Amino acid sequence: MSAPAVSRAMALAAGAAQGGPLSGVQRYLAPTGLAAALGALAHPGGATVLAGGTDLMPQSHARRVPPRPTLLNIRRVEGLDRVAVDGDALLLGTLVTITTLLEHPLVRAHAPLLAVAADRFASAQVRNAATLGGNLCNASPASDTATPLLALDAEVELAALDDDGEVRTRRMRLDAFFDGPGRTRRAPHELLTAVRVPLAPAGQVVRFEKAGTRPALDISTISLALAARRDGRGALHGVRLALGAVAPVPLRARAAESLLEGRVPDAALAAAAAQAAADAASPIDDVRASGWYRRELVRNLTQRMIDDVARR
Repeated sequence: MSAPAVSRAMALAAGAAQGGPLSGVQRYLAPTGLAAALGALAHPGGATVLAGGTDLMPQSHARRVPPRPTLLNIRRVEGLDRVAVDGDALLLGTLVTITTLLEHPLVRAHAPLLAVAADRFASAQVRNAATLGGNLCNASPASDTATPLLALDAEVELAALDDDGEVRTRRMRLDAFFDGPGRTRRAPHELLTAVRVPLAPAGQVVRFEKAGTRPALDISTISLALAARRDGRGALHGVRLALGAVAPVPLRARAAESLLEGRVPDAALAAAAAQAAADAASPIDDVRASGWYRRELVRNLTQRMIDDVARR
């Protein structure tokens, strides 16, 4: 385990012992095997999972983390930081950091959209610690990994112990994983162990846009991700357009996808698809932007992305 990870774990454990934000913690575990980690989750009362700590630390200090008797550090669990090609998919372990998404040659070769999005994620220090699984399980509507993964038809892999104490896994499409702000369909006794991303097909085109006060060091005002396969005449197939920070969960703009599917993009089509994307958004007013402004950003940035695809 890296020195920063040890420091974060020690800080959380010390805070719990001294009546800090995790004062309900009765024990700290750092298993090296998946079965042991899942056993801790299955224990009555459950466990608070610590990976990179970049979300858990501020949330615990804000007292938004439900009290659990066990603090479970999964950073030492073998195999959860794996990056590998597995059949027709790129397998990304839950502990893969954002820096790894940015720099790993397999990600750049088979899921370049993820690398592009990772370059707009927070600061270098946060990217070095923040994990893919943590970012998804935090379930923020503004998650910077959710929109590119939705556009890439990703699946999550969830593990749990069965009645015989054996590890069992199930897969779920990412577009079914989010259940609301801060909520997912992961059961309390399950651990998100990996994300599976279909390998980029020949002729894939991708685009990512993020709007905020600063290019990276800020929560997204909105984010957009586009992925499609372009054929020899320039028509788009398998179109996926994902929107972030404009609804209770990251979502796909399916009406806009249908407009683009099988067609060669031009200015008129870009404008129509952009309006359909804006219509799919249901943003709120908050300290970062008004709902009206977010919807206008969706329309304008979607049109810019499609216009850019059409010109190249």
